[in-house]
Amino acid sequence: MPISEPPQIHRLPQSKYIDSVRWLPPLSALDRLAVIAVFDSDSDSSSVETHSFTPNPATLTPQSQWVSPSRISSLKTSQSHHKPLVAAATFSGSLHILYGDSMDPAYLQSELSVPEKELHEGPISCVDVMDGGSECVSVGEDGRVNLVSLGDSELSYRRVFDSSGLVSFTAAKWASPSEFATGGYGFSLQWWDQRKSGGAVSQFKGGWSQPSTPGIVHSIDIHPSRKHTCLAGGSLGTVFAWDLRWPQQPILLSGVGAGEATHSPCESEVWEVQYDHYAKSSNVGNVSSRILPTMICSEDGILAVVEQGEEPIELLAEPCAINSFDIDRQYPSDVICSLEWESIAILTRP
Repeated sequence: MPISEPPQIHRLPQSKYIDSVRWLPPLSALDRLAVIAVFDSDSDSSSVETHSFTPNPATLTPQSQWVSPSRISSLKTSQSHHKPLVAAATFSGSLHILYGDSMDPAYLQSELSVPEKELHEGPISCVDVMDGGSECVSVGEDGRVNLVSLGDSELSYRRVFDSSGLVSFTAAKWASPSEFATGGYGFSLQWWDQRKSGGAVSQFKGGWSQPSTPGIVHSIDIHPSRKHTCLAGGSLGTVFAWDLRWPQQPILLSGVGAGEATHSPCESEVWEVQYDHYAKSSNVGNVSSRILPTMICSEDGILAVVEQGEEPIELLAEPCAINSFDIDRQYPSDVICSLEWESIAILTRP
C-alpha cells in the first residue's frame, strides 16, 4: 500500500461513554448520519442516538434518541424497504430493531423487539443484519445461534444451534442470503448454510494459539465479492483470514504466529476488523488469493490498515482503547471511531 498524505483527524469529546459507532446507510446523497450507542454511568442508562454529520470541519449534531432497557452489546445498521435500520442488542439479552422514517431518516420512528431471555440466556455477543434488512443473526456466549426474521410489524425467530454452553460464540457476519460465519474462543470459526441442516458446514480451530492464552475472535468481516474468505480479528493483536477453499490453512496477517516477516501494528485485543475499500492494494498480481487491505482497531489505541506481506499503515494512535470503528460505504475515505475516553474521532483520508 503506497503511503499517501496522513488523514485529517477530528476528535469530538462527548458527555457519555461511547459503546459503539456506525454510519447509517443514506437514503440520499444529502444524508450523512451516524448512529452512536452511548452509556451514561451517572444515571446508569443507555441509548442509541442518531447524529447528522457535517464535514469541513467535522461536526456531529444530535437528531434523535432511543432509550435502551439495557446497555448495548452490539450495534449494526442496514437498510430495509427504503428505510434505514438499526439493530441494537443488549447485555440483558434483548434485541431491538429500530426503523428510521423514510422522509426523515434521522428520526427513529418505530421499534420491534425480542425481550430478554428469549434469544439468549445472557448477553448477546454480536448481531449482524443481512443486506436488505430481511434477517438478523444473533450469537451469544451461551452457545446459541438464532436467526431473526424482520417483518413489518413483528419479529419472529428460530434457533439454528444450541450448544448448551459447551461452545461460546462471540462474533457473526452474513456472507450471502443463505450463509453466515461465526467466531468464538480458541480462534475458532464456523461456516453456516441455511440450505443444509445439522449445524455448521465447515469449522476451523486456530491451532497456533498457546494453550496458556486461548485466543478469542472478536470481529468478523466478509468481502461482498469474495464470500469464500472470512476475515477475523481477536486476541494478542491477531488478524487472520480463513479461506473455505483451504479450510485448515489460516492466512495470518498480524499477531501470534504470524512470523517475523509480519509486523503487527498492535499486541492487544483487536476489537474490530473491516475490509478497507478505500485502501488500494499494492498486490496487483495473483489477486484472487491475496487478502485485500484490512482496517483494525485495538485495545491499545491503534487504528491501522494491514495488508498481507506489507508494512501496516498506522492511521491513529490514541492513549486509550479504540473500541469500534466504521468505514462509510458511500464515502470510504471517512472513518468514525469510538474512543475509550468519552470521545469520537472522525478521520478523513485524502
